[in-house]
Amino acid sequence: MTSATPYTVADVMTTQVVAVTPSTGFKDIAAAMERWKVSALPVIEGEGRVVGVVSEADLLPKEEFHEHGPGMLEQMRRLGDTAKAGSTHAEDLMTTPAVTIRPDATLPRAARLMADRHIKRLPVVDGDGILKGIVSRGDLLKVFLRSDEDLTAEVRRSVVTHLFPLSHGAVRVAVSHGVATLTGQVKDRTLIPVAERLTRSVEGIVDVHCHLQATKDGPGR
Repeated sequence: MTSATPYTVADVMTTQVVAVTPSTGFKDIAAAMERWKVSALPVIEGEGRVVGVVSEADLLPKEEFHEHGPGMLEQMRRLGDTAKAGSTHAEDLMTTPAVTIRPDATLPRAARLMADRHIKRLPVVDGDGILKGIVSRGDLLKVFLRSDEDLTAEVRRSVVTHLFPLSHGAVRVAVSHGVATLTGQVKDRTLIPVAERLTRSVEGIVDVHCHLQATKDGPGR
């Protein structure tokens, strides 16, 4: 991946994935979640095709109704939960179809999908629905662990040099704790807001302070 290419799910996902099959029992699912410290597991069949996801929320009804079974009204109101309370295998506990994402999806797309569906983890699948990895909310934040030096180099290379091929030497880029500051003079005033926008779009940049100014003899005065 080149520095100017947006990060994708494939860049941050976890490829070592713990999964269960439709026939996996309740206790084995709970044990796997505890052992691997995850809140949800993909359910796969055949060559690894994802058919659903079983989460802690899918397991909780069994505990909720352990001592006192649901009344008639509650059964009618919560048909899904009460059915899961009596289930013992992943095929009856899982949520299906699974909400999945492709490896080439951008990180903002993954973040929006998680927010819209109120989920913390997404199975990553190829075009045939075969499991390739898992991406979590924490994985999406990995880009913010990039060093200031790395971010400075990318902003200079993919933004400043690209937009200002003639005057890039007069532009100073400084990144501190993920905050980029652009100072100096450029020939085209109309490109200054473009530079700020492109810098803000660099994966890992937290904020941008743009103090670029146009030279008096440049266009867009």
